[in-house]
Amino acid sequence: MKTFRFILVLAVFAPACVRAEVADGVKAVVNDRAISFAEVEDYTRPAIEALRRQYAGQPEVFQQKVNETLNDSLEQLVERQIILHSFDTDGYKLPDSAVDEMVQERIRERFGDRVTLMKTLQAQGLTFEQFRKQVREQYIESALRNQNVQREIIVSPYKVQAYYEANADKFKLDDQVKLRMIVLTKTSATETSTLQLAREIQSKIKAGASFAEMSGVYSQGSQQHQGGDWGWVERSVLRKELAEVAFTLPMGQVSDPIDAGDTIYLMLVEEKKPAQLKPLADVRNDIEKTLRTQQQAQLQKQWIDGLKKKTFIRYF
Repeated sequence: MKTFRFILVLAVFAPACVRAEVADGVKAVVNDRAISFAEVEDYTRPAIEALRRQYAGQPEVFQQKVNETLNDSLEQLVERQIILHSFDTDGYKLPDSAVDEMVQERIRERFGDRVTLMKTLQAQGLTFEQFRKQVREQYIESALRNQNVQREIIVSPYKVQAYYEANADKFKLDDQVKLRMIVLTKTSATETSTLQLAREIQSKIKAGASFAEMSGVYSQGSQQHQGGDWGWVERSVLRKELAEVAFTLPMGQVSDPIDAGDTIYLMLVEEKKPAQLKPLADVRNDIEKTLRTQQQAQLQKQWIDGLKKKTFIRYF
C-alpha cells in the first residue's frame, strides 16, 4: 500500500516527464486501487485475438477496433473496482470457505484438476492466489449486478404495443410466394439438352402430370424429395431472374424454363401473400426481451452512475 501511495504522489506532484512515465503504466485509479495498462491488455487479449482474425487484411480498421476495445475494457475494469469498493463499504461479507468452494468448482468445470490449472496459470504468468482473487471478484461483481440490475422487470402490454407501432419497419414481411421448383443442372454453359428436358417436363405438367412428382423424378435441387417445395419465400431470397418470374407468375401455372446460366429452373407458385406486418403475437416475446434488456441497461447505468458519485476515479 505504501508503494502505491508513493506512485500516486509521484503522479500528482512529480515533474511532467515523471508523470508521463507513470501514466504509461497506470491507466486509472479507483479510490486506492490502480489499474495498469498491462492489466487492461491482459483483460482485452482474447478479444484482440478475435479482432486480429476478423480484420487480418485491414490493419487500420484492426487498430481502430483494438483502441475501442481497450477503452471498453478499461471502463469495465473501472466498473469492477467501483462495485468491489461498494461491496466492502456496504458491509457485505464473503467467507473464505465460500470462495474456496467456488475455486474448486471452477477448477472442476474448466480445468478438470489442479495440476492442469497450475500448468495453465504458469503459462499465463499467474499465481494461484491471483486466480483465487479473480474468482472472488468475478463472483462479487456478478452477485451485485444481479441484485441491482438483473432483478425481475415487468414489461407492460402497453409498452409492447407502443414499441411494435413505433418500430413497424422491423416487423415488415415483404411479398411472399409459396413456391415449388424443379432444378436442372447444365453440364456446360453451351449445351442445350438440359433446356430441352425442361421443356419436356413443362409439357408433361401442362398435360396433367403432378409438379411434385416431376420434381421427385427429375429435379437435382435440395428439395427434390419434398416435391420441390420451397415453402413461403420472400423476393430477397431468390436470384433476381427467379424473383422476377416468381412474383409475376399466375398461381397454379408452371413457368417456362428459366435459364440462369449454369442451371435451368421450372417454377410453380401455389399461393401468394402481399407485404404485411408480422402479427404482434408472433413477435411479442422478442419485443419483451428487447424492452427488458433496455430497462436493465438503464438500471445498470443508474446504479453505476450512483456508485461513481461516491468514488474517487482518475484516468491517466
